Amino acid sequence: MTASASRLSSFFPKRLAAGTYALAAPILAVSAFLSVRIALAAIAGSASALAHEVYVSNEKDNSISVIDSRSLEVVRTFKVGQRPRGITFSRDYKTFYVCASDSDAVQVFDAETDKHLYDLPSGDDPEQFAVSPDNARLYIANEDNAVTTVIDLAQRKVIRQVDVGIEPEGIAVSPDNKIAIATSETTNMAHFINTESFEVYDNVLVDARPRHAEFTQDGKLLWVSSEIGGSVSVIDVATRKVVKTITFTIPGVRSDMVQPVGMKLAKNDTLAFVALGPANRVAVVDARTYEVLKYILVGQRVWHMAMTPEEDLLFTTNGVTNDVTVIDVARLAAVKSISVGRYPWGAAIKPKT
Repeated sequence: MTASASRLSSFFPKRLAAGTYALAAPILAVSAFLSVRIALAAIAGSASALAHEVYVSNEKDNSISVIDSRSLEVVRTFKVGQRPRGITFSRDYKTFYVCASDSDAVQVFDAETDKHLYDLPSGDDPEQFAVSPDNARLYIANEDNAVTTVIDLAQRKVIRQVDVGIEPEGIAVSPDNKIAIATSETTNMAHFINTESFEVYDNVLVDARPRHAEFTQDGKLLWVSSEIGGSVSVIDVATRKVVKTITFTIPGVRSDMVQPVGMKLAKNDTLAFVALGPANRVAVVDARTYEVLKYILVGQRVWHMAMTPEEDLLFTTNGVTNDVTVIDVARLAAVKSISVGRYPWGAAIKPKT
């Protein structure tokens, strides 16, 4: 029963004549109907003004679900290679790439038609990747063979494989296109790669099992999430020193359940969102003071996120509940859960053009 219906029902004692119930029922029904309409209106009001498309990789279904950011509904689903995880668009949004991990391939699709175009040579077990700012290269983390594979996108060929730590997963490229980052889960390091010489020129130790890396918009700081360490390390890019370690404490949640994975930083570098895995929360962090402002309850085992260009909506992939949570960024509140395929993993947004 809705709160409005509950308040109305308090006017009617349980022991009333049957005729009185006949009057109460329509009132309660109208109240419930209005409550639902108000809730739907709130969700619609928080939906993005433009109908962007949110692409979600479903790890167990070998598929991609596409969500309309205005209607907040799945509008289509299509098959891809085996165990899709990382997903990202080219800088011009003409193509998108899918890490089909168990197919040992990065698959390339036409962004207009979702048609599979070709596969890129990716190395073994590609998991995450990043497109360079100039749209010329793709940097891929190959978990099984401890390398970062660099692909020339125009020539569709591998130009270098860079040895990094054991079980690399996170990949990021600096805004100035001079640095590529690979995080190794077993070595517990963020590896700094010179994108001209392909030399690993520094290795920064972070907490256990680093999973994801994100540069701030100005490129001065690098954020690295550590799943088992339960923390996020903020690294000064110039000195390669950890300047802050952010930890998370959620009342009623065991510390071993707090496992930071995906992150998303706002364009103005004021807010950071951190997916906390089986804690089933997204942490909202002040990116200037590093204070945790809020925890937002989402679906189970929240993994990665994507944000609309207007930064009004944030979409989280929840692997165990097989859904996506929609977060209203202005209100810092979850507004809807959208069912997708089994074990949603990655997410990327194609803007309305």
